[in-house]
Amino acid sequence: MQTLEMFTTNNGSDHANGTTRRRLPTPREVRARQPASSEALRFVAASRQGLADILHRRGHRLIAVVGPCSIHDPEAAVQYARKLKPLADEISDTLLVVMRAYFEKPRTALGWKGLINDPHLNDTFHVEHGLALARDLLLQLAAIGLPVATEALDPLAPQYIEELVSWSAIGARTAESQTHREMASGLGSVIGVKNGTNGALAPAINALRAAARPHRFLGIDADGRVAVVHTAGNPNGHIVLRGGDGGPNYQGPAIARCEAALAAAGLPANIMVDCSHANAHERQDGQLLVADAVAAQVVAGNRSIVGVMLESNIAPGKQALCGVEELAYGVSITDPCLGWEETAAMLRRVAATLRQPLLRRFASDQLPAVQR
Repeated sequence: MQTLEMFTTNNGSDHANGTTRRRLPTPREVRARQPASSEALRFVAASRQGLADILHRRGHRLIAVVGPCSIHDPEAAVQYARKLKPLADEISDTLLVVMRAYFEKPRTALGWKGLINDPHLNDTFHVEHGLALARDLLLQLAAIGLPVATEALDPLAPQYIEELVSWSAIGARTAESQTHREMASGLGSVIGVKNGTNGALAPAINALRAAARPHRFLGIDADGRVAVVHTAGNPNGHIVLRGGDGGPNYQGPAIARCEAALAAAGLPANIMVDCSHANAHERQDGQLLVADAVAAQVVAGNRSIVGVMLESNIAPGKQALCGVEELAYGVSITDPCLGWEETAAMLRRVAATLRQPLLRRFASDQLPAVQR
């Protein structure tokens, strides 16, 4: 990796609290060092199309975004992916499995901000190394044959990795941000926007409306120069219900309220349920209850649920980040996750439960409304 120039910026006219800056390799340089093969790009394009087909009722399957809360150990992430791939193939007639590979973590106050920001987990903030690790992992996951989901947090990061991402989250803390709504409007991936941490639907619904439209905003080009970015708008967005301060929002009445709010905003009824976070009362095993309840709603005739999200890792639970050498392998350092065995059993159960109901729902969707 090239030596990065560091220079001071506080000369009396710059922002007084910005002490130093480091120049990073440009997006073009990083992509040239770690190029995506034509096969990888075709795979991502096909994965994005498969996800979009589900949203537009051209495909009968349900989306299942599943994987670690955050990536802190790329080697463990690859091992997880090698477990997930054969299972994804096994249930591919019912679930389109997308692996979570979250490299950036928004924090309510303070905490580790993710692999890109602090790849060595020790507050050294070697962002250039974090970008390289993230891109390398995305290339490996594409080669394994798994679509990838990540959270779009830093507005410059997509220039480095976006062409390898199939699904992007706009999180509960950033859904109200104009910067993130504009960014989402230019992403090539499908986008899922979470309801607010307080449970409010309006921030996510307004974000979906904004992201679907063209925008112009300040950004950077492939050579790292400041540029005015023009976007066409992203037609492939949906809401993600993750619960809130008032409790869960995955049950039937909450789903119905969300459907009504989407209809009032002129948006399609596309709802993904996050089985973790407030929906599971922040408990890993609570995800099992939520996933089963969501599947039961589809069996009962729900037409708006298009996906589920699960936090899962090689081993269950979470651990404190108190020293890299002391970390247990395959255990989350952010939110508590299901272990692999629980995850595999649950995905197989959900797929078996929904195999025929999803086919019936899809057949019904092809009929005129008066015949349903």
